Amino acid sequence: MHLNHEAAIRVFNFCRPPSLCLPTTNFHIKFTRACATIRISTRKIQRPATEKKPKELLSASGDKRLDNYYWLNERDNPDVVAYLEAENRYADSVLAPVAGLQTALFAEMKNRIKQDDNTVPYLKNGYWYYTRFETGKEYPIHCRKKGSLEAAEEILLNVNELAAGKAYCLAAGLNVSPDNRLLFYVIDYSGRNLFEGQLKDLETGQLRPDKFSGVLAGSSAWANDSQHLFYETKDAVTLRTDQIWRHKIGGDGKSETLVFEEKDETLYLNLDKSKSEQYIFINHGYTQNLETHYLNAGEPMAAFQLFRPKEPEFFYTLEHWGDKFLIRTNWEAPNFRLMETPVTQTARENWKEILPHRAEVLLEGIEVFQEFLVANERKGGLDQLRIIRWDDRSEHYLDFGEPTYAAGPMQNPEFNTKNLRYWFSSLKTPGSVFDYDMQTRHKTLRKTEPVLGGFDADNYETAFVWATARDGVKVPVSLVRKKGLKQDGSAPCYLVGYGSYGFSYPPTFNRDALSLLDRGFVFAIAHIRGGMEMGYNWYEDGKMLRKMNTFTDFIDCAAMLCAEKYTSADRIFGSGRSAGGLLMGAVANMAPQQFRGLIAGVPFVDVLTTMSDASIPLTTGEYTEWGNPAVKAEYEYMKKYSPYDNVKAQEYPNLLVLTSFSDSQVQYFEPAKWVAKLRDLKTDNNVLLFKTNMSGSHGGSSGRFEKLKERALEYAWMLGLMGVKEDLLAQ
Repeated sequence: MHLNHEAAIRVFNFCRPPSLCLPTTNFHIKFTRACATIRISTRKIQRPATEKKPKELLSASGDKRLDNYYWLNERDNPDVVAYLEAENRYADSVLAPVAGLQTALFAEMKNRIKQDDNTVPYLKNGYWYYTRFETGKEYPIHCRKKGSLEAAEEILLNVNELAAGKAYCLAAGLNVSPDNRLLFYVIDYSGRNLFEGQLKDLETGQLRPDKFSGVLAGSSAWANDSQHLFYETKDAVTLRTDQIWRHKIGGDGKSETLVFEEKDETLYLNLDKSKSEQYIFINHGYTQNLETHYLNAGEPMAAFQLFRPKEPEFFYTLEHWGDKFLIRTNWEAPNFRLMETPVTQTARENWKEILPHRAEVLLEGIEVFQEFLVANERKGGLDQLRIIRWDDRSEHYLDFGEPTYAAGPMQNPEFNTKNLRYWFSSLKTPGSVFDYDMQTRHKTLRKTEPVLGGFDADNYETAFVWATARDGVKVPVSLVRKKGLKQDGSAPCYLVGYGSYGFSYPPTFNRDALSLLDRGFVFAIAHIRGGMEMGYNWYEDGKMLRKMNTFTDFIDCAAMLCAEKYTSADRIFGSGRSAGGLLMGAVANMAPQQFRGLIAGVPFVDVLTTMSDASIPLTTGEYTEWGNPAVKAEYEYMKKYSPYDNVKAQEYPNLLVLTSFSDSQVQYFEPAKWVAKLRDLKTDNNVLLFKTNMSGSHGGSSGRFEKLKERALEYAWMLGLMGVKEDLLAQ
């Protein structure tokens, strides 16, 4: 669970000792099977004791469950905080032998970053916008220049200043008014996505006194008069985005008007604006159920109009072009098709097809220009960009030239241009920004993500291979490794996966993973069911009453990598976050022998209890993803795989479990309870560590360097288990 940002994307179109000062280039550790057992050190502090306080839980269908650790839900209980801090101390003591290695890894990762870097500027409404970082600073600086890149820099927002003295800071949703004078943004210091709205006067550089109602979400839309702003708010308890407000700039305190409210607790709101800047859209729904209201952006005081009411299993989104709305819809088209209708005739009988449905191609989205249409498609598990001329419907595809990669449109705010800006990345190619002339078909590389420290992409090789799932389905796997690495089962492997919400795991460059690749690891991504790598049915086949496919696919991908000698079972590590943490929890119960270790980040592991509590953020809107416990068949199916409910007396692989105390998307108590139950029941002496970030959010720490420390901890844990530091303690 609970992945609000990614779910929204799915709905509405992530002092070291000298002996450890090792360079990453030309360095390969020889791993031996003798490292398989690591003994306990007598210097280790005692494991934290977790008191059992049995509580009976009764489901809507009458099923009774006993939860010995339900008391850990009590966020304000000092004993809970003390327990989490005790687990942190215990983890630190166990990891002490690789503390130097963790420091070395952090230094490696940090030294690959060009710290004073900036993004490629893009032009919008007469200004060039970009984001830059300064050496040693944790947070971005958002800037613009008027007219040309040689003009004086204007700083819109320096997040380092906003974050001064704060343990956590997230500034998001930056939105400049059409007259270029005002900046709206939201900011959260809690880590729980409890955003406040701010309005900055870009002429004076000062914040305006305007106040905004409630707890804000991230999206907003300006009316074209620059005097009215529409924004989202969410329920302060469930964090469901449920209201849209209109704000009058410089109002008298009564400037907030509620213009739309979604009272159905299973549905979410999302605010958007057409690329043409002529229409504002309110989308509300979830997964296959969506409807849209629209408003002429030049008439902010008018009422929003319904485009088409919700229907079961009916999904659509809108864009505007000329005198028409463009409709991406699953109507009689599981992989989506594109249709059009006059803006004055929205009834479905007026819809005309532009791009027909294709069973083998998923239409993920579109980018509209005056003379061209760009379709973002997915075929055979890979991204495709299809360029179409409006006048004669001639078309062509971009060629990306690698076996596995990710690509897609970037910022393209200008409507009347022949230039398409897109990004490309692969597991060995750093993120690259291109400008593509859709008429001449000339491609210009604007920037490739700098990687310091002597990185050379030619030192690595990628592959796109297929695993056969136990039901015969072919599952794609993307992988990268150092050239010359022996394929004899001796290499360790870091296998990641997700498989939920229709989110397709992109095979993009991971700068930090070089610290594993240069130490002889294979890095792989299992594109398992529950994503949409192979089309919409790939998602349908990995959710609700077919969710088990997600877990067995991952296990079968790991087995294939071992069978093909990329790695072996005592050298393979699995990793996933959020719903990917659920994946790790289920895999740990189902196939513990297949993995040397598993890393579960902010894991959604207590499925039944969370989905049965409508007051927990994001629960009700996800009944169509996991199931509704009030429906007996759905409850029973969730009970089969819920990691917490299926912990049993058996051997488990080494486990590293990470969470954040302030996480609003997966509450800290889910992994806390899971770890307590594992400690009580597991029969092995493998490492089980639990770390809580006491000031982070669902994504961990907010600063760019603090995030690296968390990644270094994960890598040091794996490398230690593989014998890089021979006296890593076992538990």
